[in-house]
Amino acid sequence: MAMTWAQVVVLATELPEVAESTWWRSPALKVSGKGFARLRSEAEGGLVLLCEMVEKEAMLASGDPAFYTTPHYDGYPYILIDLDRIEPDQLRELLDAAWWLSAPAKLRKQQAH
Repeated sequence: MAMTWAQVVVLATELPEVAESTWWRSPALKVSGKGFARLRSEAEGGLVLLCEMVEKEAMLASGDPAFYTTPHYDGYPYILIDLDRIEPDQLRELLDAAWWLSAPAKLRKQQAH
């Protein structure tokens, strides 16, 4: 099932203090002003999502066609996601993890309760 940017926004804005914004002149999602997801307008498209480097390596190694990268993102904690190939539940988990990496500690504490 293909996901759209609008569906990504709906999933992400279920998380505390997430706002739709722009980042590098592209539609983006931010928590407390910090970007954690961006819709790529570049040639290959896709969703840029903040993640831990070990997670990125594991997703790329999994062989799942939903996950990829480009040389531009080598060495950076961002995974590229093909919205045509990602399952909504999987995307929700990844958005939650990206939110957790970006949200201020005070906000994360509130969410943990």
